[in-house]
Amino acid sequence: MRIEVEHEVYGDLLTSAWRLHEEAFADLGELAVRRHLMRRDEFVGVMIDPRVRKYLAFDAGQLVGLSAFTNDLDALPLISPAYFRRRWPAHYAELRIWYCDFVAVGRDGEAAFAALMEAMLALAEGENGIVAADFCRVDDRLRRVLEGLPDTHPARMRAECVDEQSYRVYRFNSPDPVAAPSRRPAGSAASRGATPPPPRPRTT
Repeated sequence: MRIEVEHEVYGDLLTSAWRLHEEAFADLGELAVRRHLMRRDEFVGVMIDPRVRKYLAFDAGQLVGLSAFTNDLDALPLISPAYFRRRWPAHYAELRIWYCDFVAVGRDGEAAFAALMEAMLALAEGENGIVAADFCRVDDRLRRVLEGLPDTHPARMRAECVDEQSYRVYRFNSPDPVAAPSRRPAGSAASRGATPPPPRPRTT
């Protein structure tokens, strides 16, 4: 397993990275409320943004893992840098707070996942930094890997839940429900069962 770090990804490597991202997150579209699969333009934006480090795992010359890691919190539109600035002002000022935006691996990618995590953590550990990430309940592999590390390295780091968000639905149960006419225009993406994409979620 070989790990490379790039600030910008283009060409054939970008195409391979997009395919890997699709494979890793497409299934979550029906399992998680928050969207994990980026649109192609969103993905390209991350891949060519030099503020975000791209960690690439290769096995026998093939791309088998990809993650995005940054200490420029302004590069991630759906997190609040002000929170981190207030909570850890010295770390924030010294750019020692790192955010793991996502980790994408193939279906048999446990080794790649572990290698990517170790590479990112080594960077933050070397500067006595902080690593932050978010997880969904359906796919919490990143959380389990991170929280398993203190068991192996008890003095290395400790985990702390700093915020939580839950999604709730409120259903109406009328005794005599009346079928409402469809408000979806014929031939629209919604009428075909597809959901127009919401704003870009930044996830693991």
